[in-house]
Amino acid sequence: MVITAVIAGNVLATIPVNASTQGQYQEALTSWSKTLERFVDDQGRTDFIALAEDSAELEKFVEFIALTSPDSHPELFPTKEDVLAYHINTYNALAMHQVIAKKIPKDFNSFFKRVAFFKLRKITIGQKKTSLYDYENKVIRALDEPRIHFALNCMVRDCPRLPQEPFLAETLDKQLDEVTREFFSKDKHFRIDDEERLVHLSWIVDYYAEDFVDSGKTKDLVPYVNTYLDQPIPEEYKIHVIKYDWTVNQQPKS
Repeated sequence: MVITAVIAGNVLATIPVNASTQGQYQEALTSWSKTLERFVDDQGRTDFIALAEDSAELEKFVEFIALTSPDSHPELFPTKEDVLAYHINTYNALAMHQVIAKKIPKDFNSFFKRVAFFKLRKITIGQKKTSLYDYENKVIRALDEPRIHFALNCMVRDCPRLPQEPFLAETLDKQLDEVTREFFSKDKHFRIDDEERLVHLSWIVDYYAEDFVDSGKTKDLVPYVNTYLDQPIPEEYKIHVIKYDWTVNQQPKS
């Protein structure tokens, strides 16, 4: 049996559904790895301009995930780590792909731009259509791993740094711990003002507070954040949410 992926009326690929799908998944991951290595720099910025001109490897990964997911092929994803690594890589790849498909917009700073890009534009995962917004909120967040918020990348400046390698099941816990600690080490995401007795905290942590603390309240986030700090935040410090920069994270021209 074969399944043909069709997106926006275009036939993308026909992939046999048999034992060889495992090998095809590894090939697809290799294509994603090549894309990250070639077009993402060590600061996590993507050269979307160059990628738009040579997106063959990214297209291979996008074509594969259009057909194959933990729902369509559960045998490929036997553990929670397998499932979670797939979803993180898939979200990041599709966000990257949507940016070049959208002709590399400058930013998503307006609410209407964000709705159009994240909610209204359709993506295909495992033969099902969804949006980046619904994929994150209905599928990925449901896996109950708060550290995903420091691994998912919507390709804008104030997202966590996009690594130059894929997330892998066998190293996932270590990778998630590393990206979370790195996130809180960056001034643009987190900094303490002892003089004002303030904690400046990324909008991401505030917006998804319910994923980090049972109360879902920003003021209760301090114990969670302290888990990833060498010097804990004093309990009496107040939290100030940092304004988010939705500018597309294009590498500067040399």
